[in-house]
Amino acid sequence: MQRLIPTGNQARPVAFAEDAQPVPEPDEALIRVEAFSPNRGETFLLEQPGAGLCPGKDVAGLVVQAAADGSGPQTGTRVVGHPAQGGWAEYAAVPTHSLAVLPDDIGAVRAAALPLAGITALRLLRAAGSVVGRRVLVTGASGGVGHYVTELAAAAGAEVSVVTATPSRGERLRALGAAAVVHKVAEAQGPFDVVLESTGGAHLPVAVSKLAPGGTLIWFGQASRTPVTLDFFDLLGGPEGATIRHFHYAGAPYGPDLTTLVRLVEGGRLHPEIGLVAGWEQTAPTLVDLRERRIRGKAVLTTGTVR
Repeated sequence: MQRLIPTGNQARPVAFAEDAQPVPEPDEALIRVEAFSPNRGETFLLEQPGAGLCPGKDVAGLVVQAAADGSGPQTGTRVVGHPAQGGWAEYAAVPTHSLAVLPDDIGAVRAAALPLAGITALRLLRAAGSVVGRRVLVTGASGGVGHYVTELAAAAGAEVSVVTATPSRGERLRALGAAAVVHKVAEAQGPFDVVLESTGGAHLPVAVSKLAPGGTLIWFGQASRTPVTLDFFDLLGGPEGATIRHFHYAGAPYGPDLTTLVRLVEGGRLHPEIGLVAGWEQTAPTLVDLRERRIRGKAVLTTGTVR
């Protein structure tokens, strides 16, 4: 089969290579990948790829071999999955605990846009607790997580403000439920009960200053790739009792959250924001555009004929 492997070349970070079809573990199903969606964090790993790196965490396709232990979907079932790696290939072995069955009306392209970003959004909001009637600020809202968390938080009853780089992206976030759109964190009209912060650098201290007394900032990314400097005396003069929490989405099983995301999409309550769909021969330039933040929402690559 064919697989995309790292090249170490930032201008063309992946290339096709022949590889053996994966042999699933007893609790894994073999999936014929129809579509996959790269994440911006994966583009950073490709800059200095470790030995044996086989990228790909967000896939959708068809079960061609059910798990030997009898768990999970049967052969011929359409699924979305979140393997640890190996998804940028014609076939991928995926643990059955990290698969969800797809209904007929959700195609592989939409499904592939769900896993990492959607799971992160769900788990961020769980970490934040009830957001009903609360004021929430989302920084770096132009990406996949930002779109999902905006729509989910607004539907849950939050008053959501978002920070995004361009007016066109702001219009889409308003359509998903954002009450206010600004282009810089400093412009956000606080105070906020919850700040979901993903840019780091100089933005995080400003975001902290926007918190209400007793408010919480959940720090889940550093898209700026710039370390954060916090000054104790700035914090001392800022919101009383503010909490800064580190967050990382990872932790299997992912199947229950994928099932929730599929149900929300099927019910018209969650709308994957897909900024690009292309054949997987366009993966290398797509990764560069994703790294340079030229794609709104998710990019999805297809391996052939998809539903």
